[in-house]
Amino acid sequence: MQTVFRLILSCAMEVDRCKLILLFFTSLCSQTASGVWPLPQSFSSSPERFSLQPEAFYFAHGQDSAAKGGCSVLDEAFKRYFGLIFPEYIGKQNLSPRTTQDLSFTVVISVDQDDCQGYPAQDSSERYNLTVTAEHGALNAESVWGALRGLESFSQLVYQDNSGTYYVNKTVIEDFPRFPFRGILLDTSRHYLPLQTILKTLDGMAYSKFNVFHWHIVDDPSFPYQSPTFPDLSSKGAYHPSTHIYTQTDVQRVISYARLRGIRVLPEFDSPGHTRSWGKGQPDLLTPCYSGSSPNGQFGPVNPSMASTYQFMSTLFKEVSLVFPDSFIHLGGDEVDFTCWRSNPDVKAFMKEMGFGSDFTRLEAFYMERIVNMTRALNRTAIVWQDVFDYHEKIPRDTVLHIWKGVPADYHNELARITKAGMRVILAAPWYINHINYGQDWRTYYLVQPLNFTGTEQQKKLVIGGEVCMWGEYVDATNLTPRLWPRGSAAAERLWSDEKQTTSVDRAFPRLQDFRCKLLRRGIQAEPLFVGHCRHEYQGI
Repeated sequence: MQTVFRLILSCAMEVDRCKLILLFFTSLCSQTASGVWPLPQSFSSSPERFSLQPEAFYFAHGQDSAAKGGCSVLDEAFKRYFGLIFPEYIGKQNLSPRTTQDLSFTVVISVDQDDCQGYPAQDSSERYNLTVTAEHGALNAESVWGALRGLESFSQLVYQDNSGTYYVNKTVIEDFPRFPFRGILLDTSRHYLPLQTILKTLDGMAYSKFNVFHWHIVDDPSFPYQSPTFPDLSSKGAYHPSTHIYTQTDVQRVISYARLRGIRVLPEFDSPGHTRSWGKGQPDLLTPCYSGSSPNGQFGPVNPSMASTYQFMSTLFKEVSLVFPDSFIHLGGDEVDFTCWRSNPDVKAFMKEMGFGSDFTRLEAFYMERIVNMTRALNRTAIVWQDVFDYHEKIPRDTVLHIWKGVPADYHNELARITKAGMRVILAAPWYINHINYGQDWRTYYLVQPLNFTGTEQQKKLVIGGEVCMWGEYVDATNLTPRLWPRGSAAAERLWSDEKQTTSVDRAFPRLQDFRCKLLRRGIQAEPLFVGHCRHEYQGI
């Protein structure tokens, strides 16, 4: 302790540094449960603790549970979480509880709905209650997806003392998410992300209770999605036709892996802009650009004046709706450069025919309305970037607007403006996490308050959640994970936890420091938050 006092005295003139050192050592010295990240809605824990013996620890289905044996979501979760709680005992657990053992500890999971065969959805309940007493844990949830969140919370309650003995404290948790949509966007076009990197991200998402993987799968630079209907899109548009693509098997692996962790997979096929890679494998899709009266060899956005464009899009989205089971689909619609459209005589003639004059925002509106209605006919709800709203498209009222403008401080105005029109929104603007700063920039992400905008309570109910965006200009598999975690976890608590209980970064810091150490032990290369160490450092591959 003398070392601690010397450190504190040495920084007496640096108040912020002293505060961080005190918080850090408080976190390190604690030998009891340090809590759950993100913070549950209601959490009480006592100093009374119970030792756990891995060889006598079990997960079991409750007698009255609607989901019993044969529920793949829970049965796989039992195996997975045993390994996360007792990493030295992976593969050694017994899945059938022997309740007569004096030292046995069983976590009994009961759910109200048998949704084991389905997929998580926008209206899926993630509510759960968890009670831990001597030799027993009781986890009750409305759905298997809520049970997964409860298992994650229980796994974070287990800790080791200096002798290596596992303990869990007497605890009562009542929990549910603040927002139903809590997403992570990965961009796999600007840099290809190997399948294992995506799966590792899904693991990290489950640990922080994110529930939507927004797969920005294609864009200008490359088209890695392998379409069985239009194979040339990837064979000609990907960086490499065999090494830098996602086959249908890969896509199904991602969807299945995500499902077992209670995560939806939201695909984005952004158009009419951000489509240069599309044109390599689909002739006549993009607009030829002109210099004067002659084509100049360049191509612009998707050509909205041709009937073949809509025939192609209709067929592609029929395929996408069969491949991706989620009821939402992201259609993009952002950052359309009108320069090429303005230069093309056929487009200008179409504009005149349609009575659009020289207002190219009306042309984009025409295109997006067609695409949104096309996917709506496939029983899909469209998400679009807010540009679509800004250009006054006549889109269905159930369309969700994705707010990315207003950085760094004006996103509240965007929220007020769009919700006033009665549209549901997802907030991404303050969580473009590919932009990083030296030091504890997680604080900025943590302090975002999505509902602190001027508007009615009804307007605020239209904010269905938020999303952390990891754009790929300078991000690939070499730096994705440390850049994302634990920064993304700061946003996760904002989207899950009660606002009034999570206003202090100083109180959050020790818990996030501890959670970051848990991520390291689970194989997630989360960046450090401060000078110090974890009991279990990252061991590498």
